[in-house]
Amino acid sequence: MEACCLCSSSSSPKPHLSFNIFPNSSPFCARRHPLLVSFHPIPLKGLILSPSSRSSLQISPPFAVAEALEQAAETSASPRGASSSKVDKSGRFCSPRAARELALMIAYAACLEGSDPVRLFDKRVNAKREPGYVFDKAILLQYDHMSFGGAPVEVGTEEEAEGLMLQNDKDSANEAEVLSAPPKLVYNKFVLRLTRNILVAVVDRWNDHVRLIAKVIPQNWKDEPAARILELCILHLAMAEITSIGTRHQIVINEAVDLAKRFCDGCAPRVINGCLRTFVKEYNTVDTVRPSEAPTA
Repeated sequence: MEACCLCSSSSSPKPHLSFNIFPNSSPFCARRHPLLVSFHPIPLKGLILSPSSRSSLQISPPFAVAEALEQAAETSASPRGASSSKVDKSGRFCSPRAARELALMIAYAACLEGSDPVRLFDKRVNAKREPGYVFDKAILLQYDHMSFGGAPVEVGTEEEAEGLMLQNDKDSANEAEVLSAPPKLVYNKFVLRLTRNILVAVVDRWNDHVRLIAKVIPQNWKDEPAARILELCILHLAMAEITSIGTRHQIVINEAVDLAKRFCDGCAPRVINGCLRTFVKEYNTVDTVRPSEAPTA
């Protein structure tokens, strides 16, 4: 087993997340793309923003209810920036995208701590609130699950540049507060249940997927695994959801790519897309061949 993978092979029946790499590393939300502002002295008609405006492709929970919830999610999907599909009547996040994002945050933190992601999730969900802690649910309406880094933003005046930087700082502070808040205040029961199901699937399939990931990731990722923990966590989450949860692989791949666009740098979205498509192709081939391997009477 190559040392580049997320964990080493073990004869133990339970997988081990062996990470104590960055004990003083920045929080999960710090991986967000920095805002790059290109100032042009000649006034332009307006800001030129390039991030994608497509709506989120939602995922589905396990097995029996997968198709129904998948259809409901697609029906309720609204354009970027709209809040009706991501917050329920209780004022908490209710979309499958929120569950995947929370699962990624927990898996990433578990890797850095060298702990079990399911136990870490349960610990955070059941943790008591600090005395006097108040969370303003209004900020959830301002939180954008589809905020990508994209290309540099072009502005026409210094005032526009300053305003854009201030807005970026506000959005970053808002994001940090949302991601660090007690989960029960931010996510509804559906999101928390789906998040836990995904993390359980990740743990159950961890050792198998470590070997598969080693086959599909590029060599430069193998050479710097410590710098690719977040990207490798996305692969683990996606593979576990395809093999255990039962979500259609097209949706899982698109969601994984969107998470990479949101929280990773460089060519990570393209690499993750290619790795998962290779994985799905091989997984489907094995799945198709299996019945014919059964002995004939």
